Amino acid sequence: MIIDNVYVYTPNKTFVKGGIILVGNCIQSVYEEKDTPQLNEEVIDGKGNYAIPGLIDLHFHGCKGDDFCDGKKEALGRIAEYEASVGVTAIAPATMTLPVEELEHILQVAAEYKKETKDCHKADLLGINMEGPFISHVKKGAQDEKNILPCNVEICDRFLKASEGLVKFIGVAPEESSNAIEFIKEVSNRVNVSLAHTNADYETSMAACRAGVNHAVHLYNAMPAFTHRAPGVVGAVFDNKEVMAEIICDGIHIHPSIVRATFQMMGADRMILISDSMRATGMPDGQYTLGGLDVKVVGRLATLVSDGAIAGSATNLMDCMRTVVKKMGIPLETAVACATINPAKSLGVEDQYGSIEKGKKANIVLLDSELELRGVIKDGIKIK
Repeated sequence: MIIDNVYVYTPNKTFVKGGIILVGNCIQSVYEEKDTPQLNEEVIDGKGNYAIPGLIDLHFHGCKGDDFCDGKKEALGRIAEYEASVGVTAIAPATMTLPVEELEHILQVAAEYKKETKDCHKADLLGINMEGPFISHVKKGAQDEKNILPCNVEICDRFLKASEGLVKFIGVAPEESSNAIEFIKEVSNRVNVSLAHTNADYETSMAACRAGVNHAVHLYNAMPAFTHRAPGVVGAVFDNKEVMAEIICDGIHIHPSIVRATFQMMGADRMILISDSMRATGMPDGQYTLGGLDVKVVGRLATLVSDGAIAGSATNLMDCMRTVVKKMGIPLETAVACATINPAKSLGVEDQYGSIEKGKKANIVLLDSELELRGVIKDGIKIK
C-alpha cells in the first residue's frame, strides 16, 4: 500500500510533502514529492492532508461506557476499538485505587487479552499505568480513600507478576510512606515509578527523583500548587531533566496560559499529552462511575457527585491534541510529538511506535487542515 499526496510528519518534527510506502503491517519507506515512485500498488490519495503517527494514550481509564477497571476482556476490546477509530492506535490504560486482589484480577485479564487479541481495528495494548494504591489521602482526587496503601514491594511485585510485565508505571506519594525512598530504589529497576496523587513538598519530591522516579502523573493535578516559595512536585520535576511529565489538555484541567508556560519551562521533549478519559467519553451527558465513585458529566466536565472534585476527563486524546493546538497555541509539530514519540519513549517502545520511519508499525492517521480525522491506517490496513 502507498499513501500518496500527504504532508508526512518526519522524525525531525517537520512536515514534508510526499508519501509513505507500506509493506504488510510495517513502514517500508517515506519519499518526498520530487522522488515519487511509480505507483503500481494500492494507492490511497491523501488529498494533501497531514499524515502523522497513530497517537499513544498512556493514561486514560475508559470510553463508550466501559472502564479498564471493569476487568473484562470484552470491555477492553470495545475500549481499544473506539480508541483506534479516533486515531489513538496504541494505549496504556490506567488503574484506579482498588483492593489489591481486584487489581490483580484486572491485570491478569489485561495480560490474557493482549495474548489473545490480534485485530487491526483495535488499538494496541502497550502497557498499564497504575495510579494507585500507593498514593496520598490528601490528594486522592477521585480515588477511593479506603483502598490507599503504604508502599509495599511485595504487593508491587504481585502486580508485575499478574500483568505478565504489562505494568509499565507504578505511582507513589513519597510523603505517605516511611519506606517510600527504599521502595523506589528497589522497584525502579523493573518498572517506571511515577509521582502520582501526592502532597509531597519539593525536598521530598527531589529525594524521590534521586531514588529513581522518572515520570509524573498529570502534572499540576492531584499535587501541591507550584508557588514561588514552595515549588513542590512541579519544581522537582523541572529540576530533574530525566523525568517525563503527563499533562491533560482538555481545556478543563489546566488553564491554557499554564500549558504554554509549562511547555516552555519543561521543554517539549519531556511533555506527554494524555486524556485521563473515563467511561463517559464518547457518551451523552449523565451520571457514570469511576473507581466505584459516582461521577456527573456535563459536556467535557466530569466531577464527583460527592464533593464536586474533577474526576478524570470526558475527552479523547485526539480531541486533547486538537485543543492544545487550536485553543492553547502549541504548534502542531510539537503537539504531535507529545502524543506520539514522547509516550513511545516513556513506554520503551520507540523502536516500533511513535514515528513514521522504516521498520516501524504502519499506524498512521490522516488529518485535514482543521485537524479533523480523514483516515486511520492500522497495521497497514485502512480502518477508517
